[in-house]
Amino acid sequence: MTDQAITTDPELDDNHQSGLASFWFYFKENKGAVVGLCFFLAICFIALFADFIAPHAPNQQYREFFLVPPVWQEGGTWQFLLGTDAVGRDMLSRLIHGSRYSLFVGIIVVVGAVSVGVTTGLVVGYVGGALDTLVMRLMDIILAFPSLLLALVLVAVLGPSLTNAIIAIAIIQQPHYVRLTRAAVLGEREKDYVTAARLAGVGPIRLMFRTILPNCMAPLIVQAALSFSTAILDAAALGFLGMGAQPPTPEWGTMLAESREFILRAWWVVTLPGLAILMTVLAINLMGDGLRDALDPKLKRS
Repeated sequence: MTDQAITTDPELDDNHQSGLASFWFYFKENKGAVVGLCFFLAICFIALFADFIAPHAPNQQYREFFLVPPVWQEGGTWQFLLGTDAVGRDMLSRLIHGSRYSLFVGIIVVVGAVSVGVTTGLVVGYVGGALDTLVMRLMDIILAFPSLLLALVLVAVLGPSLTNAIIAIAIIQQPHYVRLTRAAVLGEREKDYVTAARLAGVGPIRLMFRTILPNCMAPLIVQAALSFSTAILDAAALGFLGMGAQPPTPEWGTMLAESREFILRAWWVVTLPGLAILMTVLAINLMGDGLRDALDPKLKRS
């Protein structure tokens, strides 16, 4: 009966609901964050159901419709609402399918960087000593290089492809999580609740991952949201430089690279992928600002 009373304790449910309500209260105070969240959810929906939403296959070529302008411009047609590119592919369909690649890159990069970076920062922050010094000097070396330049070097060594671009971007983002986690652990490990858990016989692994880490999550969540947009930008930059996704992949950066020679006579083939990158990154950054306001007690307004 005791166990049942604990598992059905209404006070725990009330605290959980109160925490979510408090988070949403502070998050929705930032109107830009709400707009960003709505746009991001719309992009996720489009990416998930791209096969059903896109009017054409992304790589299907219509040889009689080269560089057709958008429907609102003279010469446009309702068959291709946003026009076609230089080889007759529907721009709208390629943009819709391109959202999949951008979200895929962002998710894989953030998951990889968070997994390795947080674990490394947690261990070195808790253990300290020579291991801490060695790892942090290595992170400093990585941060000393311009991120895009280092990513270019890594992709050049591994070979141009979307997979290798993801690996390179994850590597250059990892030091941020290591430093952030280490700083949070250093601030938490000497607090009373950690000392009490250690005296109670809690092992180092459980102490790090079950006691300390949950209290370090707020800044890591904000960093993950902002890293998501950075990963999309870096992947687009590598694709534009020919070191990321390779044609005919409908990735937004690769679409920009393929169409830059037509910028003066077919503005839509360059402008539309650029706008897709801009709006997606802006929405994620706005959402990250809202997460920061909601999760950081120092920023909460009474």
